[in-house]
Amino acid sequence: MLERRNEREMKLKIRRTSAPPKDLLEERQVRIGGSLPSNLEVQVRRIIETVKERGDSALIEFTEKFDGVSLEADRLKVTEEDVARAYDLVSEEQISAIELAKSRVELFEKNLLERLNFEVKYEGVEVYSRTRPLRSVGCYVPGGEASYPSTVVMTVTPAKVAGVPRVVVCTPPKKRGEVEPITLVASDICGADEVYMIGGAQAIAALAYGTGSIRPVEKVVGPGNRFVLAAKLLVSRDIATDLPAGPSEVLILADESADPRLVALDMVSQAEHGVWGYSILVTVSSRLADEVQRELEKVVRSSPRAGTVEEALSRNGLILVLRNLDECISFVNEFAPEHLEVMVDEPLEVAERINAAGLVLIGRYTPASASDYCLGVNHVLPTGGFGRVYSGLSVLDFVKRLNIVKCSREGLSKVRDAIRALAEAEGLPNHALSVEERFKG
Repeated sequence: MLERRNEREMKLKIRRTSAPPKDLLEERQVRIGGSLPSNLEVQVRRIIETVKERGDSALIEFTEKFDGVSLEADRLKVTEEDVARAYDLVSEEQISAIELAKSRVELFEKNLLERLNFEVKYEGVEVYSRTRPLRSVGCYVPGGEASYPSTVVMTVTPAKVAGVPRVVVCTPPKKRGEVEPITLVASDICGADEVYMIGGAQAIAALAYGTGSIRPVEKVVGPGNRFVLAAKLLVSRDIATDLPAGPSEVLILADESADPRLVALDMVSQAEHGVWGYSILVTVSSRLADEVQRELEKVVRSSPRAGTVEEALSRNGLILVLRNLDECISFVNEFAPEHLEVMVDEPLEVAERINAAGLVLIGRYTPASASDYCLGVNHVLPTGGFGRVYSGLSVLDFVKRLNIVKCSREGLSKVRDAIRALAEAEGLPNHALSVEERFKG
């Protein structure tokens, strides 16, 4: 049922300040180097260890406990018949939308991959830079009563572009013991090789260590709630995982030229993801701040998800009015948002000064909601301040780089003396001898 609150007036309790909140920035710093909350770590570690010990029976138990769904071991894996039925429940318009989103991501990722394969030749040395795909990856797709076919597109597509031969999707089941049809259709269109009706920390454990039904993978990627993120952090000691992708965030950097209603709508669109994400406006204009605040009141009041949006904005919404553009950019780079929208007179000039964000979107017609689906860039992005050190998910996460080197006699002779000098400095005389021997006779 839609969350509507038209029947009453609401007063949105959104935070407004003229100085960067120290508590907020300190919290972001803690997330970079901090550990998991002890109670969360204990709970998730227990789930992981149980899955490692009991396999499928643990998955069945946790699925009933956390998702309210009773499954048999032979129903953990989605069948071809399940996929065929899913197509009957999905509209042609939805199928076309998935195909469009996939084609855009595929085009971008192929271009990126091509640029990783190149050759360099200099003074008798030839270096061939090549990529090799991982053998298997697991893609976590949030689900249950919600559906996120776009996350399937963003995780499975770059893996297949990379050439990964085994791509596994894990997603929570609906109450009736089935996967959301559109998620299955997206998995099929994007080329997933296996799909399992398992969610939460138990899915991450199954992908990492394997069970009777699920073979382990080499790497786990995809966004999720705090239990999924905690599980990924804990299993990362044994297998590779991707970036920390948690509750969605948007920060909008705007000046007098921005449309206050569009700013408000973009803040609301991110807030509807859930109550833990951030929706922030940073501006040099008090007038714009006032107008955005008024527009937020109007937009939230008529929003189809007013309850969630109001709570999210009241909890983690912020309007920050600073003295000049330099201060705004400094705050952005310190906060390191997942999505940064730049709505100023010269947006590209500002974007070039940003070094800490998951994704930068410039101009009136580039909202974060569009990048979530059909602009070709990936929407699995670093949150919680990790944009300082992580990039968004891409084909790079599904390949290893491999350099192939060939050196001629002449090429080796040009570096012969330098090798000897460095080998002697490091106390490794046999390094020098292995080179010198090649010039005898």
